[in-house]
Amino acid sequence: MTPFHSTLEQLGWSEFFAYQIGPGEAGLVPRRVASVHRARIEAIDVNGPVGLQLPPHSSTADFAVGDWIMADPLTDMLVKRLERKSVFQRRTEGGHGQQLVAANVDTLLIVTSCNADFDPERLERYLIMAKQAGSNPVVVLTKADMAKDIGEFQSQAEALQHDLPVIALNGRSADAASLLKPWYGVGQTIALVGSSGVGKSTLVNTLVGSDTKQKTGTIREYDAQGRHTTTARSLHAIPGGGWVIDTPGIRTLHVSDVTDGIDTHFSDITELATFCRFRDCTHAHEPGCAVQAAVKSGTLAADRLERWRSLVVENRDRTPAISGPRGNKIVRKKKY
Repeated sequence: MTPFHSTLEQLGWSEFFAYQIGPGEAGLVPRRVASVHRARIEAIDVNGPVGLQLPPHSSTADFAVGDWIMADPLTDMLVKRLERKSVFQRRTEGGHGQQLVAANVDTLLIVTSCNADFDPERLERYLIMAKQAGSNPVVVLTKADMAKDIGEFQSQAEALQHDLPVIALNGRSADAASLLKPWYGVGQTIALVGSSGVGKSTLVNTLVGSDTKQKTGTIREYDAQGRHTTTARSLHAIPGGGWVIDTPGIRTLHVSDVTDGIDTHFSDITELATFCRFRDCTHAHEPGCAVQAAVKSGTLAADRLERWRSLVVENRDRTPAISGPRGNKIVRKKKY
């Protein structure tokens, strides 16, 4: 991980984190998590890369690349993690908790390629996860130099969300960095998420230059199959300012614990629902349904309503109920 910057602001520090430092913590130093491994965490501060000592009984699974922590400068002991400005996480199949992917990310680059990997429904799931995370989404279409009709891929992606930035590029080209420049700069952090083999690590290599190289595998372009080698999450400095987090490929993306993300992504449906006659309207058969009226008038696409309905049901079914005195924070809705 090179090179490193010399000020906290260049590392992504802001007043949001500074306000969390208590009066008795003046002797501690802020550090940013650069990589998370099974038994250790590596960080970076104003002096460069540094290791961290973990308190007894702590778990590296509780930390994400991009986290800000406070450490004892004499012992390198991690004292506390600061509240996150944003966090991208997901629930794995059969998992009991959320898997942390990246934290304190300003822009989430949702990477897909112009081949068989392209899937609008999966892209929409990433958009919902980005909204839930608190990051701004940008869709990046890689391998554009191999596509016969880039415009078709772009139009399908742009249709998923109003004013959604969609960038088509060749991840190996130097032009890729300039195309993405609007979303990274001094103190700004971008993270790349997407399936294996779409070119995330190749794009990271282009952004960071020759000093840091992520391993990449080969992919059969006609069916997007092949071998992929990125298995860790890591933070890398971009020459000229900014940081990029590379992440392993996500094979299957389920929606869970993302009620706010769904409501934000489908804000047109959420806003229409406030005009329905019944507060518990399912937007299926009730009289006085403003959502169904919008479908009939053509101002709301019927397939968009069906996608919303399907995602709401999946989110409800995959979000575990929290029992006990704390109760369940997830609002349970009726089946549609």
